[in-house]
Amino acid sequence: MNTSVARESNAPEFATAYYFLEGLNELGIEYLFCNFGTDHAPIINEMAHRRKRGDAMPTVVRCPHENTAAHMAAGYAFVTGRGQGVLVHVDVGTANTATAMHNIYRSRLPVLLMAGKAPYTANDELVGSRDTYVHFVQEPFDQASLVRPYLKWEWTLPSGVVVKEALRRAYSIAQSEPRGPVYLMMQRETLTQHWSADEIRRYSADQFAATSGGGADPKLVAALADRLLLADNPVLITGYAGRNPHASEIIDALAQFAGIAVYEANMTSNISHDSPCFVGFAADKAVPNADLGILVDVDVPWFPSDVRTREKSFWAHIDVDTLKPGSPMWTFPGNLRMQGDSGRILEQVLDDLKTKATPRFKSAAAARLERIRGARDERIARAAKLAADKGKPNAINPHYLMAELGKMLDDDAILFNEGVTNSGSVLLQIPRRKPNTTMRSGGGGLGWSGGMALGAKLAAPDRLMVQISGDGGFYFGNPSSVFAVSQQYKLPIFSIVMDNTGWNAVKQSTLRVFPEGEAKTTGEFEAQLAPKVAFTKVGEAFGAYGEEVGDPADVPGAIARCLKEVRGGRSALLHVHVTRL
Repeated sequence: MNTSVARESNAPEFATAYYFLEGLNELGIEYLFCNFGTDHAPIINEMAHRRKRGDAMPTVVRCPHENTAAHMAAGYAFVTGRGQGVLVHVDVGTANTATAMHNIYRSRLPVLLMAGKAPYTANDELVGSRDTYVHFVQEPFDQASLVRPYLKWEWTLPSGVVVKEALRRAYSIAQSEPRGPVYLMMQRETLTQHWSADEIRRYSADQFAATSGGGADPKLVAALADRLLLADNPVLITGYAGRNPHASEIIDALAQFAGIAVYEANMTSNISHDSPCFVGFAADKAVPNADLGILVDVDVPWFPSDVRTREKSFWAHIDVDTLKPGSPMWTFPGNLRMQGDSGRILEQVLDDLKTKATPRFKSAAAARLERIRGARDERIARAAKLAADKGKPNAINPHYLMAELGKMLDDDAILFNEGVTNSGSVLLQIPRRKPNTTMRSGGGGLGWSGGMALGAKLAAPDRLMVQISGDGGFYFGNPSSVFAVSQQYKLPIFSIVMDNTGWNAVKQSTLRVFPEGEAKTTGEFEAQLAPKVAFTKVGEAFGAYGEEVGDPADVPGAIARCLKEVRGGRSALLHVHVTRL
């Protein structure tokens, strides 16, 4: 549109930042998780402007550290499926989100990351020109490179006239399957440009919708159903299907109809652990014997260095992302790949299978269900045996700790399991009856569980959020920022630190690579951390309840007291001395 014509319009004139906030509101963004800097002056001013006018905009959540902000957005998306905004400070704030972006990208969660850029004028030529030291040093050649490996899209806003178009484009990509983070950068001069209201177009969700997965080619569906009719030992491995209630329901229905053992590989709880077909979490022993395998919404079903598939076994992969182009190397079998909505595709398979099922097939499926029941009973007995050993003073058995916690949680509680080498005790000892009630990060960056628990609590205030981390992960999570946000916004969470005084993953990795190496001989694994830390003080500094436990006998009472505080509206931090390195 011609600028001179626009200025003759009777439409009101506002700054780009004003329309930016309006655009976020039109996307349906409910929250902006923010760590503000000098680049945000135009946005802060327009926030005040919109409040004064009574105009709607997302609710601002101020986070002392960007790691908390980004992971809060991820936690909110985990519960609701709706991406939220994260606003950080130029290159340095972006750098502080890099670990979170890695986790969010690998966890398939939609997040709209936004940052300013250093002003590009230095002599007051435009409103927003450079006026402080940092404006001259916070301009790298490629700011987006700090997070680009973990993005689906990135752009620098060139002009305020396209601000709403850029936001809609970014959000549509973030919400499209497989979902993930996007990144928009904006300079002060651009944000302070003024435009009349009739120059800024709106972009509706109806007309610029995100993509979603659909069903599969009926011929491929029939091919998988035919394979199931002939299979003697089928298995199904899934990681993300619990995010989709329909997929969770259909996996269980298909497994029970066809006699398929179901395993969960990382990420979330996918079907009820009370299901007669749920076998466990590691399919290592089952994969070599499977003649038919179905991979459903999963990134790493097993470790190829430890597991070999059966010769001439048949593998079908059903996923919104079957080839994993975000990973340079991803070499898991897929004789047949169907990309789309796993719930819809599996429903097609089940319907086709039911029309073809013979009495012989039904009899074989029933016999497999009996064998699966035996495997289930074995897992449950193993869990009980592990939990029976309480450990000893200052070396509490994590299995006993988690078993006691599990007795006090309802089915709606959500666990954010960052126990790393002790994460298996969480999974084994706290069976979940509802899908999507256990979360593990799809990425490798530690320090995510606290922020995600906060974001989830914001999304579902009536549900209990439990953060479980090791002492190493707790350090990474910027806990002072986590508890500050918890206090300021009244978001009570229950945090458990399983303290083994070090990085057990580092030690175990060294032993796997060099089982009889010098590190083992000398006992020097470079894994020990500070042995006498009062982690409870971190929470207490921000009004949280803190308790430290070293005696196994004190575990049930300590958990109960912490839960009472959380349910009363106050965060609690339980520092537990578990078996040491």
